[in-house]
Amino acid sequence: MDSSLTLLSANIQFLDTQLSLIHIPLHLYSNFLQTILQLLLPNESRNNGIVSNGHGAVRPPKGWPYEHPFVNISITPIECSVVCSRKLADELFVPALGMLSAVPKSQVSITSEDFVVMQVDGEGLDAGQRVLELTSPLALAGISIFFITTYFSDYILVPLRYRAQVVHALEERGFQFEDQTSSYINASHHSRTHSSTSSTEQHSPRTPPPTTISELQTRTFATLKRRNIIPTVDSHLRLVQCAGRRDSANGMSQGRNRSSMTSAADDALHLGLVKCLISQPYPRFLSLTLTDTEPASLLLDHTLLPNFTQDILLGSKDDFLIPITLDLRDLPMESTGIVCGVAGRLVGGTSGHFETPVEMSYLSTARAGTVMVGEEELQRALGALRGAENGVLSTSD
Repeated sequence: MDSSLTLLSANIQFLDTQLSLIHIPLHLYSNFLQTILQLLLPNESRNNGIVSNGHGAVRPPKGWPYEHPFVNISITPIECSVVCSRKLADELFVPALGMLSAVPKSQVSITSEDFVVMQVDGEGLDAGQRVLELTSPLALAGISIFFITTYFSDYILVPLRYRAQVVHALEERGFQFEDQTSSYINASHHSRTHSSTSSTEQHSPRTPPPTTISELQTRTFATLKRRNIIPTVDSHLRLVQCAGRRDSANGMSQGRNRSSMTSAADDALHLGLVKCLISQPYPRFLSLTLTDTEPASLLLDHTLLPNFTQDILLGSKDDFLIPITLDLRDLPMESTGIVCGVAGRLVGGTSGHFETPVEMSYLSTARAGTVMVGEEELQRALGALRGAENGVLSTSD
C-alpha cells in the first residue's frame, strides 16, 4: 500500500507539549472526578478554586475556550483514561493519587515516560485507510503508538524518545511535516526517564519488527489470542461523533491569545460536558478531545446528547457508531502494531471486488482500544475479526 500517493495532502505537525497517560479504574472514577473537572478550567479559574452552582455542577469560567495544546478524557467500559501535559499531571493528578490508600493507589497508573502528539489533518479521506496508512509505517518500525480519531483531525501519540524515528519512518513513506525544523526537539534532552540514552539505535525494539502488513496482522492477532483478548460489543451502546461549532470559539486560530474570549455557545458546551462527566456512577462512554487550535471534539453515548442544547454541536445525531472494544490491560503498554493490525484486518478483510472496506475510526486509551463502525457495517466488521486467527468475538446483550 502506497501511503505517499494517498496522504501527501494531509498536514502533519507535532503539537508543542509533552504528555502523560493516566489510567484510572472505573471504580475509582469518583475519586478523580473533581480533578478531571479541573482539566476543563483555565489556570486562573483553577487557582481561584472551583465555583459551584449549588447543585454539584461547575460554572463555566469566563474565557473557557481551551488553553492547553492537547487533552483527551475518555471513559469507556474498560477504564477512565486521561492524556494531559506532564505539568497538569503533576499539578492535578499526582496530589489526587496521593490521597488514596495503598491498594487503590496501586491500581492507578501515571506514565513516567513523556509522549508527544502529532495532529493529522486529512479531511475527505477514507477513515479506515487513513488509520492504516498512518500507523503502518510506525508499526513496521516497531514503534508503539496511541491513535485517536476526532471530528476534525487524527492524533497519534508516540513516546518522546522515538520522535526522530517517527519522523524518519513517515517521511520515508512520503509524508511531510509542517514546519518540521522549528518544531524539532532533542528527545534525549527533554525526556524525563531516558535522558541517559540519546541514540535512537539504543531504543530499537528487542524483537525484530515485522516486514509486511500481513505479517504484522498475523502477529497482532496471535498476541491477542495468546493473551485471551477477545473483541467485545455491547449491543445497547451507540455512539455519536460530534464537535463544538467552529464559530463558537472566537479567535480560535489565535491559540492561547484567545483564551480571554468566550461566548454563550462556549458556556453551554462547557456546562453540557460537565453534566456528562458527573453522570452517576460515570458516563457509559465519553471521549473528549480538547486542543488550543480546534473546537472540542466528542465521541459519546447517544443518551448523553440531552445534556447539550441542540444548536451547539456539529455532526449528525442520528448516525450511530458501534464500539468494538479490545481490553488491553494484560498487554504491556509498549506493545506495538495493535492499531495497525486491527485496522488492516478490518480494511483488508471487508474489501473485495464488489465491496468497499468498512468505514472505521479508532480510539486508543491507556489500557484499551476501541474500533468504531457504523451500525450497518457491524456484521461485516465482526466477520473480519472472527476470521482473524480463528478468534472469537463476544457480544453482550
